[in-house]
Amino acid sequence: MTMTTHQPSGRGPARPPAPRPAELPAARRPADPPAARPAAEASAPRRPADAPAAVPAASPRLMPIPPEVHAAFQRGAFQRAARPCPVSFLQTPAWARVKQDWEAEHLGWFDGQRRLVGTALVLYRQLPGVRRSFAYLPEGPCLDWADPQLDRTLEPLLDHLRGTGAFAVRMGPPLAYRRWTARTLKAATAPGRRIGDVLPDLVEPLGAAVADRLRDAGWRRCGEDGQGGDAQPRLVFEVPLAGRSLDDLWTGLNQEWRRNVKKAARAGVWTGTEGPGTLPAFHELLRITERRDGFDLGRGLEYYQRQYAALNAERPGAMRLYTARHDGELLAAHTLITAPDGQRVWYQTGASADHRREVRPSNALQWRMLCDAQASGAAVYDMRGVPDDLDPSSRAHGLLRWKLGTGGEAVETVGEWELPLQGAVNKALHRAMHAYLTRR
Repeated sequence: MTMTTHQPSGRGPARPPAPRPAELPAARRPADPPAARPAAEASAPRRPADAPAAVPAASPRLMPIPPEVHAAFQRGAFQRAARPCPVSFLQTPAWARVKQDWEAEHLGWFDGQRRLVGTALVLYRQLPGVRRSFAYLPEGPCLDWADPQLDRTLEPLLDHLRGTGAFAVRMGPPLAYRRWTARTLKAATAPGRRIGDVLPDLVEPLGAAVADRLRDAGWRRCGEDGQGGDAQPRLVFEVPLAGRSLDDLWTGLNQEWRRNVKKAARAGVWTGTEGPGTLPAFHELLRITERRDGFDLGRGLEYYQRQYAALNAERPGAMRLYTARHDGELLAAHTLITAPDGQRVWYQTGASADHRREVRPSNALQWRMLCDAQASGAAVYDMRGVPDDLDPSSRAHGLLRWKLGTGGEAVETVGEWELPLQGAVNKALHRAMHAYLTRR
């Protein structure tokens, strides 16, 4: 079976149509449960029928919510009072089931009209020998970061975490801070140069404002003092999809990428999705990739099986395994995750074989995933982390160069921020934790 394509003809001035892979069914999203709205409202306190109307509180009220209400809010099941916030898969209830070594809690912010306006997945890790824990909100919380009174929204969160026995909290606002186009970074490639040395094409006002507000409130950006960098990639690579056709995406690829995609099509490379039964073969390819490229994710097969099961149990099609085969042999396999609201898709983990690389299976597979993401209506194709090395002689630069070929942009996020909670003991535990991590 071969990948169905429409090859550019190369004749005349007209822009050639993009090669189109065989259609795949779009990820299915379950309909919002009829009881979702009442469930959310039931989570907020209700006044007796004969009580006077409550005066809206100065600060949103924070309280635990059921996982199903949390998931429904992320899918957009409620009419939100706040401006929409990007929703990361790392903030879904399903992710709590993936991270089995952490204790999870689902929290919701309610406004004065008892409307659910924000959510948070908090992961707790208890320190050995003490009854206190470290609280972590990966790529969250999901709230209105443009609120000029952001402090009053975060204050009940800090009070709640302090009450659980947490000694410190780390969170990662899901916001962009600076952007560099592929053209800018290609022109800036030079020995010894890094992305941070290059003037960005855009500084996002909201991201910059939130960073300033957090710093003024006493939060510390991870890694700024030489201790403890981000757990999630701060520098990512995005391909914008909103308002772009397949032909737009095709012409956005550089010449090398277009040549490799067409080469894979001529060689008969098949691309598509396969089920969990192919995860063992994917993991074998991942180990090969780790040895070849000199990294180790440290994740066993059971981790990906648990991730696949948990994400798809919450939303069928939330995680898909894309594969590229040549003459039936598996040559590349990549995982793709879709946001609960469908606005963003993530190319999470990629693996490829050492042989038959001349048929370019990874290029073909990424093109297939880009096409499917565009067809699903997603606004952003997120290729996750990239190194900031612009030195062409550096081994790390190879990954950045490969992603630059898609015509997207490097995005520095606001990053992760930490705050030790009030109290001398909490601050001492926070310092001890970082001292331990530094020594390790």
